[in-house]
Amino acid sequence: MTFRIQKRGRTWRLEGRAGGRLRRGAGERERFRLSLGTESGAAAQTLLNKIECALTAGPGSPLWSELRGVLPLETFEKLAAIVGLDAGPNAPPARPTWAELAERFTAWTAQRVALDKLRASTRTRYLQTVAVFGQFLKERGIVELEQIRRDVVDDFKAWRLARVLAKNAAPETPEQPDAKPRPERTLFSGRSVVLDTAILHRVFVCAVNFEVVTRNPVQLDGRPGDNAERGTLPFKGADLDKLRSAAGEDLLTFLLLRWTGLRGSDAVGLRWEEIDWDALEINRLTVKRRRRVVLPIPQELLAVLEMERDSRQPAPEDRVLLNPATGKPLTRPRLYRRIQMLGRRAGVPHAHPHRFRDTFAVDFLARGGSPYDVAKLLGDTVDTIEKHYAPFVRELRERARRIMEAPGGLEKTGTPRAQERAPAKPPN
Repeated sequence: MTFRIQKRGRTWRLEGRAGGRLRRGAGERERFRLSLGTESGAAAQTLLNKIECALTAGPGSPLWSELRGVLPLETFEKLAAIVGLDAGPNAPPARPTWAELAERFTAWTAQRVALDKLRASTRTRYLQTVAVFGQFLKERGIVELEQIRRDVVDDFKAWRLARVLAKNAAPETPEQPDAKPRPERTLFSGRSVVLDTAILHRVFVCAVNFEVVTRNPVQLDGRPGDNAERGTLPFKGADLDKLRSAAGEDLLTFLLLRWTGLRGSDAVGLRWEEIDWDALEINRLTVKRRRRVVLPIPQELLAVLEMERDSRQPAPEDRVLLNPATGKPLTRPRLYRRIQMLGRRAGVPHAHPHRFRDTFAVDFLARGGSPYDVAKLLGDTVDTIEKHYAPFVRELRERARRIMEAPGGLEKTGTPRAQERAPAKPPN
């Protein structure tokens, strides 16, 4: 059996010759020209690979169930006849597979991005989890959706956590400044298992809506970000001094993160046209929340921005941050890597871009700013600021203590501690 894919008009076809049950004469081979029902070359190649594997494995291959649901009926019947598989009206109906759901979810997320209902970066993260879960199912030999039960999902969580911990524990080899970071190490942490579970739950919500399953087998273990303290790690003042001293060619990157609190995606996406030189402000629509933030530019950051502008003479649409090693616009993975390397040079452990966002919020609150002010500057909600950042500001607690102990209020007196510190009245 020899097959190839060929595009005819807008759709792809399966072409080739095969011998077998379709002709009575021994040794005769029938020529095939069968529609694959797709306009995508990549999808056609995937179907060709699966068809060849199914034909090689025979009628018992689990791939036939999957192919029944995606191939045109005439094409499926012709191929099934080669191996003697019953594809007639009495054949059992095709059962939905994980591969089919993954394909439909991929198309659905692409549509949501096109409608501006989903960020492209969020879709990328969703598809990472889909790919990882697909790899797990392949190792377990699971194809059909009805095989994915709650115990399978629990096994996936343990499998995923073991992989993440193994990656984090692996010794890191020295890398050049422009070396490509290992994606599993930079994009995932121990918290990713909770995020993977949440994404997988979303996938099966779509499966229920697509009516390919009747119930969601994924039980949430809380939602990512519900833990107010986990992951919130502002730099200390001494850490910032060390980072500033060791910044070198990363000084602009350091100061931009330090004085704006921008997320990594917004920092690397910032363009010169988003800097208002008259008002001395940065005006940007954030990538994640799609909220407008207007940030004043402190003098330390302004001086470095002006030097960079005068030396580069950039166009308005040019990116502000460049990779010092290549001169090309800085990407989000490269930003993460360069901040990691800056932390190592400075002797500051666990340095990464989001810690500057934590630092900006806590520092602003400590200087007397309100959670509302911080929320407006960061493009977040007041509830998020109060939950994630306010507990780290000792000055806020001390100010609350002073207010509670001050004279006045309903009883017109202070608390017992305030009265103890008050000077005693002289006797009459």
